[in-house]
This record gives sequence, C-alpha cells and structure tokens, in this order.
Amino acid sequence: MGHEVARDRAAVLEAARGAGPERAAAPGAVSEPSSERAALSEAGRGAGLDPARLRAAFGAFPSGVVAVAAEVGGRLVGLCASSFTSVSLDPPLVSFSIATGSRTWPSLRGAARIGVTVLADHHGLVARQLAGPAEDRFTGLDPVVGEGGAVTLADGVAWFETSLERGVEAGDHTIVLLRLHSAAHTPGTPLVFHHSGFGLRAC
Repeated sequence: MGHEVARDRAAVLEAARGAGPERAAAPGAVSEPSSERAALSEAGRGAGLDPARLRAAFGAFPSGVVAVAAEVGGRLVGLCASSFTSVSLDPPLVSFSIATGSRTWPSLRGAARIGVTVLADHHGLVARQLAGPAEDRFTGLDPVVGEGGAVTLADGVAWFETSLERGVEAGDHTIVLLRLHSAAHTPGTPLVFHHSGFGLRAC
C-alpha cells in the first residue's frame, strides 16, 4: 500500500496514544480501500481499541531491550524494558516507559545513578529473569556496580550511566527521562523484542 496508508495507520496509533503531529498528504499517494478507510476512521475515533488489539499492533514494531538497574540501600534493584530510546544529544537524554503500577520503579527512581545496559542477542533468558520476581532478578548474573550505584551487565552491547531527569505521566505509563553521564559500546548483535518474543518474526 502507499504512503498515505502508512501515514493513516501512524495517525491511528498516535490517536491511541493521545495526540500526534499533523501530517501533510503526499502527492500521488495511493488511496486505500473504502473498507480499510472506514476501519481506520472508526479506530481514530477510539472505537475498537481494546488492549489486546493494541498490544498486537504495537508488537509489530521491533525494539531493543535494556536492563535498567541500580544499587539502592545495599541491594540490587532492576527491571527490563523494551521502550528505551534516545531523546537528545544536547543535553544528552534517553528515555524509557514504565507502567504506573510498577513496584520496582519507586525504589529505582531514588538512586543517585541508574545503569542502562543494551542487552545482547544471547540475553533472552536474562531479559525474562529481569522481568520476573524481584528477589531472583540478579541470581547467577555478574553485575557491575559503578559510581553512585549504577548497575550494568558486562556482556551487553552498550552501557549508559544515567540519573533521573524527570518523569512525565502518559496514560497508564510514565515516560522516564534519564540524563546521560557516560556511554560506551562494543561490537555485537542486540537482543530484539518483536511480537511478544525475541528475534524478528513474520508479521
């Protein structure tokens, strides 16, 4: 399908998130079937956007996976996130999103420094472990505790030492902005999360 279809679908997703920038129509774009236009129009009005349908649609977009961790009060606290993204070079900022009901983030947000590790393609089990019971998240792992308590995993493909800049409430999640204090990377293949599993899958 043409560029207009892709833009309309993006606009639907933006409407689901609350708002999005206006987009100009591209000259010569291929029009979509009327039935699909009707479905997109209905979705744009907020109808039929149940959580299962949204998760399935969002899952079509592949993403990297990070471990976000710190030492807080003498114990390791961490979580796994697939919503990590770069935000700004000046000032240097990155972000990830966390559910408002998270029981881990209230402890992690109090750390002076927070480590972010971009997980490698062999980290599938590690990612699931970091998303499991809090008391087992670092069992068998070899975390590196840095300045101010930032915790990273040595065998990742990139590492960031950060501090909390601020949180922005967005529906049932909080967008967490982190300020970078150091960054490093090494050659390697990152872990990819796609359609609720690891590795790219046919849509």
